[in-house]
Amino acid sequence: MSKTPKIINDPNHCAAELLDGLVEAYDGEAKKVGSGSIVMTDLPQGKVALLVGGGSGHEPIYHGLVGKNMADGAACGDIFAAPPPDIVLEATQAVDRGKGVLYLYGNYAGDVMNFDMGAELAEDEDIKVETVLIWDDVASAPPDRKEDRRGIAGLVLIVKIAGAAAATVDSLDELVRVTTKARDNTRSVGVAVAAGSIPATGAPTFELEEGKMGVGMGIHGEKGVRVDTICTADELAPQLLDIIFGDDLEFNEGDEVVLFINSLGSTTQMELLILNRALKPILAAKGIVVYDTVIGDIVTCQEMAGLSVSLMKLDDELKKYWDMPCQSVGYSKM
Repeated sequence: MSKTPKIINDPNHCAAELLDGLVEAYDGEAKKVGSGSIVMTDLPQGKVALLVGGGSGHEPIYHGLVGKNMADGAACGDIFAAPPPDIVLEATQAVDRGKGVLYLYGNYAGDVMNFDMGAELAEDEDIKVETVLIWDDVASAPPDRKEDRRGIAGLVLIVKIAGAAAATVDSLDELVRVTTKARDNTRSVGVAVAAGSIPATGAPTFELEEGKMGVGMGIHGEKGVRVDTICTADELAPQLLDIIFGDDLEFNEGDEVVLFINSLGSTTQMELLILNRALKPILAAKGIVVYDTVIGDIVTCQEMAGLSVSLMKLDDELKKYWDMPCQSVGYSKM
């Protein structure tokens, strides 16, 4: 199997060098802290802090979601690897402004272990920490085992809400409440048609027979609900929505949602827009109102070919936070 060519330097230095480049992209509004964290430069005292994080290689998440009314900082791991506890601690120390820190990240075993260790280290220094795990991938476990689900592209919508809330609420407990509501109102499912690769080796993250697609695959190529023959966008749209509608979060006539169609890396805007064209009539026929649409490559796995669909059901409170402007390298809403 041929290696994927990439325009890089030493493949073992990709995570460090991309972080340096990301900090430069913020033009002074964010800074590098320690060996693997990025933090907003000007954080006011008394602010409840939001810290995100995870493995590199999925750019622009997670560390590209640091910004105004977004995350205050991010702890960054190596390519597809959780940030170690010492990096989590240094990021926590850097964002803490006296009212505690919320950890918000995807539900993967390595991340959970290292962030939990980071939280213990932080609490030894009298920094109060709470955690909300993102588990929006409906294909990865049934409703009665939500805590086993993976976090995929719905995290963008959840971080958007949490960042807006963190800029306005007065307590860590209130930020946890709002963020948990956003998490619990979000469902996602993805499909992959070709793998991304690991820069250090050039090796693909998974293997998929030509002409096949993995329905429900994760952002590292984790096993999906089934392998099917590649189909058209018009055929795929109802399949993906049926998986989301078959879950325990009810989407009823009159509900308002944010729709997010995400490229996993190499899938083009053309394909995403064609799928959007197919999704909207299905939602309309069900009486679901699309309050806002987000389309782009925000949760990626290098050059993986595929996409995901996320729905966040809004209420008045979530709509208020969604409407707040935000700005980051990875996602902005003006």
